[in-house]
Amino acid sequence: MQQATPQTMVLTKSALLKYTIFSIVFAAFTLLIIILPAEYDIDPTGIGHELGLTIFHQGKDASADQLLTPEASKKSKGDSETIEVLVPAGRGVEYKFIMAQYQKLEYEWITDGSALYFDLHGEPEGDKTGYFESYAIATLSEMKGSFTAPFSGSQGWYWKNTTDSPITVQLIVKGEYAQHGLK
Repeated sequence: MQQATPQTMVLTKSALLKYTIFSIVFAAFTLLIIILPAEYDIDPTGIGHELGLTIFHQGKDASADQLLTPEASKKSKGDSETIEVLVPAGRGVEYKFIMAQYQKLEYEWITDGSALYFDLHGEPEGDKTGYFESYAIATLSEMKGSFTAPFSGSQGWYWKNTTDSPITVQLIVKGEYAQHGLK
């Protein structure tokens, strides 16, 4: 068996053309099957949905009203509301409230035992840059408090579950908001 040396690794024009075509086909395949479904929710083949890649995009480019599920869009003023949020094993979820500037939300959340990494933050309405402002970041199994929205937009939690089993968060809220739900 002869070892490849720099002198023996000369590519012919046909080999170079073959590798170039292979690279273009591979890039197109990756774009159609992985990148478009995950980043832009465009899934011409349907394979991205079957692989679960379209979930990464949910709500990225939507307006605040389109981010939330219709069943979770009740308006709440003085009554408290209890919401259960399931955080799958090894995954993260966002639960958001659409609030006008200076609206107040009182909250309390508790898990069914395990601590979750969380980021309580807000995203300004209409912002396309990806800007968000964090109000609290920690790893806890419960938290109680209130906040006043510093700007109009979506305000809420990102919870990340690093365990091997799903964790249920019981979220109790009272305050002023237009809609709420998973983002």
